[in-house]
Amino acid sequence: QVQLVESGGGLVQPGESLRLSCAASGFIFSLATMSWYRQAPGKERELVARIATTGGNSNYADSVKGRFTISRDNAKNTVYLQMNSLNSEDTAVYYCQAITWLKETYWGQGTQLSVSS
Repeated sequence: QVQLVESGGGLVQPGESLRLSCAASGFIFSLATMSWYRQAPGKERELVARIATTGGNSNYADSVKGRFTISRDNAKNTVYLQMNSLNSEDTAVYYCQAITWLKETYWGQGTQLSVSS
């Protein structure tokens, strides 16, 4: 059974940092492309960052470039999203997504990030 469990969300003030984690199980993590998406109230879900299987290639939404960093630890079956210089526009539910080598797509349940003073 595939599971993606996000953690690390919470309430922070503008300018602060936070790291999200997504622990994966039930598939071959090292062969999966991993991504973080987010969905703000009233908006569509959008891609935040994506990382290739080996971690060598990653890409980011323009809105987070230079502030967010996606990384993965294949030994721990975990993908991370380091978020710096947070602002109110980053407030959203953040979802972890896995695309396996069989091209199956799985989602986590999401973790809420709120940025407010």
